[in-house]
Formats: sequence, C-alpha cells, structure tokens
Amino acid sequence: MKIGVCTESYPGERRVALVPAAVAGLMQRKLEVLIQSGAGARAGYGDAAYEHAGAVIVKERKALFEQSDVLLMVRLAGANLSRGAGDMELMHAGQLVIGMMDPLGSPEATLRLALRKVTAFALELLPRITRAQSMDVLSAMANLAGYKAVLLAAAEATRILPLMMTAAGTLAPAKVLVLGVGVAGLQAIATAKRLGAVVEAYDVRPEVREQVQSVGGKFVDLELDTAKASDASGYAKAQSAEFLALQRERLAAYVRLADIVITTAQVPGRKAPILLTAAMLEGMKPGSVIVDLAAEQGGNCELTKPGETVEVDGVHIMGPVNLPSSLPFHASQLYAKNTATFVLALLDKQGALAVNMDDEIVRETLVARDGAVVHPRVKQALVPAQKSA
Repeated sequence: MKIGVCTESYPGERRVALVPAAVAGLMQRKLEVLIQSGAGARAGYGDAAYEHAGAVIVKERKALFEQSDVLLMVRLAGANLSRGAGDMELMHAGQLVIGMMDPLGSPEATLRLALRKVTAFALELLPRITRAQSMDVLSAMANLAGYKAVLLAAAEATRILPLMMTAAGTLAPAKVLVLGVGVAGLQAIATAKRLGAVVEAYDVRPEVREQVQSVGGKFVDLELDTAKASDASGYAKAQSAEFLALQRERLAAYVRLADIVITTAQVPGRKAPILLTAAMLEGMKPGSVIVDLAAEQGGNCELTKPGETVEVDGVHIMGPVNLPSSLPFHASQLYAKNTATFVLALLDKQGALAVNMDDEIVRETLVARDGAVVHPRVKQALVPAQKSA
C-alpha cells in the first residue's frame, strides 16, 4: 500500500503532512511512502532527508495522486477552498484522503469530495478521548498558535513584558488578558508568564480555573450562570445573545486595564463569538495590543481584519491567520506524528486498511464514503448550506 504526501497548495501554507522521522514507522508496517519533490522544503525538510528515511520521491503531482492509495494532506476540501478543487480533480475512486477539511464550516466542499468517491477522514472531528490524544491535530496546532500569539503581541507592544529594575528606575510588568482557555489559551498564558507578564484569563467554563492557575495565570470570574457552558466533549457551546451582552459588559473593565489581550474563543463549525466590541476597546491604553486567534473564523474582536493589523485610537488589533504555518518545522513534526498515528490505527493485524465503524475514532472522523457524506453532523450542516445555495 502506498502513502502519498504532496506539496500543500493552500496559499502561504508551509507545513507538510509527513516529516522524514515519521516515515520509518509507516515502513515498518510495510507501507510505501511517496513524497512529491519539494513537499517539505518550506518546512525545512529536503528531498534527500526523505530519501534517506526510505521514502520515494515523485516529481509530478499528478503522478503522486495516481499512484497513492492513501493521501495525507494538511489542508484539503473546505480548508483549502481557493485551490482544493484542483486537487479533487486528481483524486480517484477508492482512494483514502486524510487531513483537515473544515467539514462543519464548509460542508458543501466535503460533499464535492464525496462525489469523487474517495473515502475521506477529517482530523478536526477526532473525539476527545485518551486514545485519540496522539492524533489530535487541533490541540497540536493550537499549542503553537498560543505560543506565537504572545510573541507577536510582545513584538507589537510599546512596552516590555517583564518587571525590570534598572538604574534609571523600575519598569512595571505588562498586564496580559487571555480570553478562552483551551489549548491555545493555556499556552498563551504560560508563554506570557514565562516572559514576565502579569496574566489573567477568562473562559465561559468555570472548570478551567485550576488549569489557568497551574500555568501561572489568575482566573477571572465574571459571576455568570455557566451551568450549560460546554458540551459533552468539553468544547464551549454557543451562548445566547443575553448571556453574551452581560459577559461583554463585565469583561470590559478587565480589557481596559490590559496591555495585551489575546483572544482564542471558537465554536466548531460556527462563526467565532464576538467577545470584544468596538465600545469595549474605548478606554484601552494607547499602544495596547489585541491578538485575535479566531480571525479566520470571523474574529472575537468586532474590529478584527483577518490577515491584517489595524490601529484604532492607538490600539493595535492583530488578526493573524494560519499561525502554525509560521512555525513550519515543528508544526509539521507534530502534524506528522498525528497523521502517522492515525494511519497506523486504521490498519488491521495483517497490515491492511480496515474502516472499522465500531472504532469511535474511525466513526467520528469518517466524513465521506461510497460517493456520499456519511457523518451525521456534516450531513446536518449540509442542509442549511443547500437551502441557501
């Protein structure tokens, strides 16, 4: 069986789905690994390194798609709307494709993928169970995004982060506020704390208080009714308009005291909730910085512009997109571990691919098979998408 890895076609994407160090584990299960020439170059992995690991270099993209039984990609279908259609044309019936495809946010793209009669697995839908942790691409990438967000904020800010005592006087530490305490938020708290900032964090889920404290932050309690703040999988749920209005009102005081605000709140398959309105930014200190990690999903800040940094009354609002790709060496390393582990989990004892629907990991990530969309949540997301078309 042949596993194919191609150069990512998404504009600006520097990650690669498999790194040389991950090749050996697949070959041990008698899988052949094909790499499109130059696929890892932007992440710092040259063709020679793949060849040394035992992979076969394929020069032409079309040939790689034709020869591969399984395709590993970082972005496909809905996660690559601008270029993904061209890749779909190269796929063939019966092929397995594995990667991130935003199936809940762009379900119509998943439908087009299904019509190619490929078997598609969306890694964003991995269940939050212990056995799936080593395959969890969202957590792996969010970890890097949280780290990089603090570095971006520190570079943009007009003040330093740590307390500094000098002959010329004492410089007070910066105050950092992190909104949303998932993986990205926790890494942002830890990174800001290591740089010497005073860090506070807020999340609609009160149960994350201990996690905030464990990485050196102070949990902000807005004293709201959060009994139904998260779903069974632990993800934050969308809240009512009344709840959000009260949340913003109470959060505004903390925002105005902060030198840096990092927002990370996202709801799978939906537009990111607005946590910072334009009115809430009034009174923030000139030179303050907001880094909106939800920019690609519409942003947590009302004034965010994806891919841009804008200045409003002296406040710098950053809307970075695809942050993990700015750290392609380690992002690819983590992603490769996730994808290789996932592939190995699909093999039966004889080393053949087996789509075992009794396996929760398989069942929750399989989105397309036999020419149809098969995932219940994706099919449900398709209904409003088709009505609006």
